[in-house]
Amino acid sequence: MGFLYAYALVFYALFVWRSIDLSSGKEAWGLRGLRRGWILERNDLSDAQWRNFRANLPALTIVLGGFTVLSLILTHGLRFGGKGMSRYWLVVSTIFLAYMHECCIVFIVAIAAGNFALTKVIAGGRSFFPILLWSYNLAFLILNRVYEGYSFTSLGEAFARLDKHRGAMRWHISFNFVMLRMVSFGLDYHWTRCCRPSAINWEKHNATCSECQTGNPCNLSRQEKVLPENAYGLTAYFSYLFYAPLYIAGPVVSFNSFSSQASSFRPLSFDQAGAYGIRWLACLLLMELMTHYFYYNAFATSRVWPKLSPVQIFIVGYGVLNFMWLKFLLIWRFFRFWALMCGVESPENMLRCVNNCYDLEGFWKSWHASYNRWLVRYIYIPLGGSRWKLLNVWIIFTFVALWHDLEWKLLSWAWMTCLLWLPEGLMKLSLRLKQVSCFYFPLFTEGCAIASALNITGLMMANLIGFVVGPAGFKELISKLFVKQNAWLCLGIFFSFYVGAKVRIGTFFLPLLLFFMHCAAYVSSEGGRSL
Repeated sequence: MGFLYAYALVFYALFVWRSIDLSSGKEAWGLRGLRRGWILERNDLSDAQWRNFRANLPALTIVLGGFTVLSLILTHGLRFGGKGMSRYWLVVSTIFLAYMHECCIVFIVAIAAGNFALTKVIAGGRSFFPILLWSYNLAFLILNRVYEGYSFTSLGEAFARLDKHRGAMRWHISFNFVMLRMVSFGLDYHWTRCCRPSAINWEKHNATCSECQTGNPCNLSRQEKVLPENAYGLTAYFSYLFYAPLYIAGPVVSFNSFSSQASSFRPLSFDQAGAYGIRWLACLLLMELMTHYFYYNAFATSRVWPKLSPVQIFIVGYGVLNFMWLKFLLIWRFFRFWALMCGVESPENMLRCVNNCYDLEGFWKSWHASYNRWLVRYIYIPLGGSRWKLLNVWIIFTFVALWHDLEWKLLSWAWMTCLLWLPEGLMKLSLRLKQVSCFYFPLFTEGCAIASALNITGLMMANLIGFVVGPAGFKELISKLFVKQNAWLCLGIFFSFYVGAKVRIGTFFLPLLLFFMHCAAYVSSEGGRSL
């Protein structure tokens, strides 16, 4: 372990040094997206999502802070109950949406109203309702993107002036999260009316869940809780869809979980809020340091691959993955913090650092964890769960790509991720077989570490294809990096990922030592001597 930690320390020290050298050298001249900074002269704001969030952070803090203060006054001062808070959330969230989308709010309300009517009329009594619900939501998800949120001019010249009042944010982008909530409401209500039995062993869960033992139900308990049919009303529905703290970026929470919390308001204590807020501010400072000193994303989006050496290409690819992780962590935890302050707990995203994940399944469970739980509940389990796991992965990742945007590079990312997952999935399935699980192989953890290094490499490539350079840019990158003269460099990078996986697993050459001990014991035994 001493060797592992020493190697990791040297590796990251060299990585940081070479990153600073790259960002301050001639290669950084002319990069797109660099702005004037407050720590150094330049700041990497080439990522549009991070740039917009950072610019609107003061306004969002004031708006959501005021939303939270009013919530605390109503609950503690005026003793509002669940119904009163739902009405308050609906009114304030509608005002928030009117500011964000202005006249385009009519499109969201109309689509959401259609989904509510469809659910109330057909859910529970018809077995084909899930197919109908999914068809309705997928159709609007795709049409919204194809027609760029529609135009009022298409409704008639009398409405053309409304196109000048489309708000500060494109409504069809934030509709993606609204669509997830509409599906959640429809299926939760359908399963309540069908009296679908829960697959959870509650006796075992209550005995092992530390959160439930404190008297505060965990997210799984709230999600699986059977609500009365009158809980699925119009006010509760729209307050859930438009709940301001979680509207823009989530995290995703099911209707059952949201509704059960609305009736029992439990805001964070001062100590809890302070600790969560300080950790978030520390991450924000880390991001500011990263974007001022390291221009990973600017290099990736400026298409300067031909000018970079193979080592620099690796630095940019690995750096972009870390930048993306920290960006989403800050965005998701900011909105989750304000929801917690209002008494609504949603699942935490980014459960582990991106560098602390050594298998693809674990990576996706911890990256966008709330979305992963939504996918499991509303797609994976209804499609048969683990019985059709190898097929369901393709369906789920195709949906995830389409949900993000209608782009070929996202479909390429999704299908490449599925291809990377197939060997891992087959290996995990084989280990469950009785003939394999009883077979002790002393070098098993070494195989895990090697597979982990392959997964990390593949993950870097898949994310570069899907979110940065696209398939065409990736071909250019591959032709530059994977050539014969770079063989030792690629092996060194692979070995570094292998060492990282061993640090995560916590063993190094221990299975090899055990193997030689077994050999020595066998040779010294009676059977070994006779052989």
